[in-house]
Amino acid sequence: MIKKFSVLYVGQIELENIGRDGTPADARRYPNERLTEAYWSARDIAQLMDDLDYYCLWAAEHHFQREGYEVFPNLILLSTWLATQTRRLKFGCAFNILPMWHPIRLAEDYAFADIVTGGRVVMGIGRGYHTREVETFGAPLLDQAANRKLFEEQYAVMMKCFNEEAFSHHGKHYQIPPDVKYRGYDLKEITCVPRPVNVPVEMWMPIASGKSIDWMARHDIKAMVTLNGEKVLEEMLTSYRDACARYGREKQLGEDVCWGVGVHLADDPEEGFHRLEAAHDERYKWFAPFGFVRYADEQGRPWGTPGAPARVPTLKDGINQKAWFIGPPAHVIAEIKEFEARYPGCDQMMLHWAEGLPPKEFKEQLRWFAHEVMPAFRRVRPGT
Repeated sequence: MIKKFSVLYVGQIELENIGRDGTPADARRYPNERLTEAYWSARDIAQLMDDLDYYCLWAAEHHFQREGYEVFPNLILLSTWLATQTRRLKFGCAFNILPMWHPIRLAEDYAFADIVTGGRVVMGIGRGYHTREVETFGAPLLDQAANRKLFEEQYAVMMKCFNEEAFSHHGKHYQIPPDVKYRGYDLKEITCVPRPVNVPVEMWMPIASGKSIDWMARHDIKAMVTLNGEKVLEEMLTSYRDACARYGREKQLGEDVCWGVGVHLADDPEEGFHRLEAAHDERYKWFAPFGFVRYADEQGRPWGTPGAPARVPTLKDGINQKAWFIGPPAHVIAEIKEFEARYPGCDQMMLHWAEGLPPKEFKEQLRWFAHEVMPAFRRVRPGT
């Protein structure tokens, strides 16, 4: 049952000349003063969400994006600051990319944020997908096997930081502590200072593949899925539930899953379609080349596989796939309730801020959704 209403803001600035025939994504260039606009947008959205009793604002870690689509390089720092600007809202990391961090530094930063915000920062981790980012930080991405091995070892180190009073780790990438003398004795273990006070740490990851689903289930990590076609979504959530059961954790279908969907409220669906279309198309101009079109054809074949479409999706595609909802509040409520009936364990819905939609219009959407959609559901507010 949906009880928590959240938002995904990946950190785009207000873009001009948007849409399928607008400025090509790779041709966008912005000066620093424009790129920093996203921080003030994040503050304004967080404060509005706080006032309207939303549950969590999720953001994404990215680097070097002079194109203006995703400009937050440090989610824990961002979340800690936003917590000082709000009262109850939680802040989710979607996601801290482990291969671009030293796992101890990430563990320390998260623990600090957990303490000073009273547990309002939600931890999330990922492996990365931008070669420009991950490889620049000296970590593998083109070599996916090496990326996965590094990620898994980093996760093991981070969990020792969180859960053990003192620890050591000796793996392929990290020797912790090193074999050195310290103040006259042989160093054999270290303690992470500080450690989080809200333990076990709530941990989230995106569902990306069958291998990631099994690994997440084994480590009891919660799953985020966003803008997936309904057939792909069903396959992912069923696989996640079944994988958890294999490791002795029985879950309802949809339990421990955050469901992300595009929503645009409009009394006239046709008018809403035309208002959203350019913003939707701007999103996929940037994201489709990374393989982020998780739709399926009538035979259930994911886009990009033999015989299935392999193109940039239209907004009509997204509506048909039930990744995007457009229409009056009653229509959106009905769509959410249909999802609830199919996935009774899911308690968190995340609204996706289409990358080309101006902040002013998105704020209007948030108010409308809070006033006319959220009351139809039994809600859990942050801090309660």
